[in-house]
Amino acid sequence: MTSEEWESLCDGCGRCCLNKLEDWDTGEIYWTDIACSQLDCETCRCKSYENRFEIVPDCIDLTLEKVEELPWLPPTCAYRLIGERKDLPDWHPLVTGRPESVHEAGVSVRGRIEPEGDLKPEDYEDHLVYWPGEDV
Repeated sequence: MTSEEWESLCDGCGRCCLNKLEDWDTGEIYWTDIACSQLDCETCRCKSYENRFEIVPDCIDLTLEKVEELPWLPPTCAYRLIGERKDLPDWHPLVTGRPESVHEAGVSVRGRIEPEGDLKPEDYEDHLVYWPGEDV
């Protein structure tokens, strides 16, 4: 798969760009509604995609190898599904041919998040949420 084909797998849901909390004792992941400072809350795309690693040093480059190691990727994530050799969902933009289909299906974070802004990590526990398809 070319890098362009790999990049096209992103459905634009924005969930991977949300801050998550991990219980250090159990390893359990908890989702928040707090978006990375670089996530455009309307488009659910990175505002600085080409420079994201310089702006957000802990941003993760989703390679197939890393995808297999990241238990927090949403169950609907195409990168995860491809790694698990599963089909893309019917609403995926590559299936529908329309980028808005992820939002219409209610899978994206559009309208349900807030930017990091001035929030401190100790405030994140007040922003725990459950996303569709998550077991948390």
